[in-house]
Amino acid sequence: MAPDLALADYVAAERERILATLFEWLRIPSISAHPDRAGDVRRSAEFTADLLREAGFEHVELLETEGAPSVYGDWLHAGPDSPTVVVYGHHDVQPADPLDQWRSPPFEPVVVDGECQARGAVDDKGQVLYEIEAARGLLRRDGRLPVNLKFLVEGEEEVGSPHFEALLHAERDRLRCDAVVVSDTTMWAPDVPSVCMGMRGLVAFDVTVRTGSIDLHSGVFGGSVPNPAHLIARLVAALHDDAGRVTVPGFYDEVRPLTEAEQSSLCLLPFSADDWKAKAGVRRLEGEEGRSTLERTWTRPTCDVVGITAGYGGAGIKTIVPASGNFKVTFRLVADQDPAGVGAAFTGWLRAQVPEGVDIEIVPEGAVAPALTPVDHPAVGALCRAVERVWGTAPLFTREGGSGPEEALGRVLAAPVLYLGIGLPDDRFHAPNERMVMDQFWKGLLAAGELWHEIGALTL
Repeated sequence: MAPDLALADYVAAERERILATLFEWLRIPSISAHPDRAGDVRRSAEFTADLLREAGFEHVELLETEGAPSVYGDWLHAGPDSPTVVVYGHHDVQPADPLDQWRSPPFEPVVVDGECQARGAVDDKGQVLYEIEAARGLLRRDGRLPVNLKFLVEGEEEVGSPHFEALLHAERDRLRCDAVVVSDTTMWAPDVPSVCMGMRGLVAFDVTVRTGSIDLHSGVFGGSVPNPAHLIARLVAALHDDAGRVTVPGFYDEVRPLTEAEQSSLCLLPFSADDWKAKAGVRRLEGEEGRSTLERTWTRPTCDVVGITAGYGGAGIKTIVPASGNFKVTFRLVADQDPAGVGAAFTGWLRAQVPEGVDIEIVPEGAVAPALTPVDHPAVGALCRAVERVWGTAPLFTREGGSGPEEALGRVLAAPVLYLGIGLPDDRFHAPNERMVMDQFWKGLLAAGELWHEIGALTL
């Protein structure tokens, strides 16, 4: 730990207390997907509010929504000419199933070989905590912060943030800022620091195909009536051409090409196809022809069928022609693609494929627009300098294949979104034995302290 870092002494002195705080928070099973855990999600929100108050933040309160509450707190004494930053994170967590695959109980955190293992350790309580502790450390050391700082910690991120954009609009004046910092992302590797520049969007559909009123005997009726399983198989196969490209008309029309800096940074990442296959548990890679694996997962839009149900799936054979079937499809979108436009194009394409006499029901299952921050924004330079100071080498640029509320944050608050995430690709997000590598945690805390000084020196 470099002694010239602003919070080096604070980390050394407060390490045990901070770890104990993390453990206490992780013991709260704030699973937003489980209605019977609503009380625990609220308890986690109240714990978050206490953390902010103890750190020195003011105007701390729970922001109620139609679902779980978010938490707000601010420190606004840097002055009207200083930049204002909103830090976003979330305090809800994924379900812990399957429980039998955990090496230790998911809500009884332990540190093993330098890893804190528990549900929420990296996604996202650990990453929110180092942001709060960085502010606490600077306030203790200097009595002030270099920026006006606001925290917004959501309680529904793991269920798709259904009420979050409405909250942003309702609180837009209070949340007005010059930049947003998100710490819910990853770095390439412990020795290869990187900063995420964007996240893909998402649009999803649940499609039901119905050809008749009841299942039919396949010997009596098979070959003379439409079979929804066959039709769904053709529809799913037709979504991609032989080059792995999505066939929905106009799907690629608005895709923004990579800049030279982004393409160069992708090429510099030490990518191993064998390692990627091992992490995924597969023996081959495929996708859009002419694109690298990282392009396919970060910078190109995709379509995936995530579920198919038709006919009998139990033991043995049931000789029927099913009356209906279902498939679920998700599209991941990249910069400049509009979820509504892609959704309309898919719906039109799908209806054109279905023959007369067959009913189809298309139910939208949510939409999130893609987010992308320009690499040449001055706040990105501040973030890169902060990361380089802590990790000792300049970060590379990456993107994330997942989706979240980052686009809404940037759009509603009219501010660039910076990603100070220190998770690692193999931290088992959403899986059993989720972990936070504690060396990354302490570096994240230090980098947050450096970032506030770097942003404080900017004119935004």
